[in-house]
Amino acid sequence: MTVLEKLVKAEDTAVQPKILAKNVNVAYGDRQTLFGIDLEIAPQKVTALIGPSGCGKTTFLRCLNRMNDLIPTCKVEGTITLDGQDIYDKSVDVEVLRRRIGMVFQKANPFPKSIYENVAYGPRIHGLAKTKADLDAIVEKSLRRAGLWDEVHDRLDSQGTGLSGGQQQRLCIARAIAIEPEVILMDEPCSALDPIATAKIEELMNELKQRYTIVIVTHSMQQAARVSDTTAFFHLGYLVETGATADMFTNPQDERTEAYITGRIG
Repeated sequence: MTVLEKLVKAEDTAVQPKILAKNVNVAYGDRQTLFGIDLEIAPQKVTALIGPSGCGKTTFLRCLNRMNDLIPTCKVEGTITLDGQDIYDKSVDVEVLRRRIGMVFQKANPFPKSIYENVAYGPRIHGLAKTKADLDAIVEKSLRRAGLWDEVHDRLDSQGTGLSGGQQQRLCIARAIAIEPEVILMDEPCSALDPIATAKIEELMNELKQRYTIVIVTHSMQQAARVSDTTAFFHLGYLVETGATADMFTNPQDERTEAYITGRIG
């Protein structure tokens, strides 16, 4: 094999980013909040977005499944691709995109329906189940993947809103994965939870990344260090630094990153 053939083979087998953002700028009316963001998100890994409040983490997260489309004054420039396809291209069906890129919000928001119906809702409207048995299987599988089945299997007709805070958040995760997304976005999913519930969500993330790509916004640097493979540090609307989490926390390359990690800014 020639040197050129080896290089081509290496390029072919290299892991391609699941999501690739290039020169992303975001403004709400006249106020720009993100400036020239370039970020690669690897498949089946956990990427943590950290930084002080108001630095643009959640704004960037919402760009990844076009949630900012819901804000009339929001303007997004640049390119964001999912498996090489520009998600802001006019040909993209946003409903299909949001099925591929699910989202779990900061505050658990189960529907005012039964536990079963919370999980079954998405598969039903997307036509993923042909029979009641199919739907039952999807609900059970999703609740198992979310680590909730053993706790609720005997009360699936009970209201989802009657669960504890941590259980509600895991129900929302089950609801998100029931439609078989490829990416799960999590916007501070543990901020309202106690340490025990937080530990369960973090353990769950470690299991879910075997199947899904996960992007999490967190204010907790300890949480980022525990759950993520890659960390991206945002400050004042700029992406300051990104890299392997272990490297970022032990040997940051930018003094602003070090200042944030050591608590001198933020």
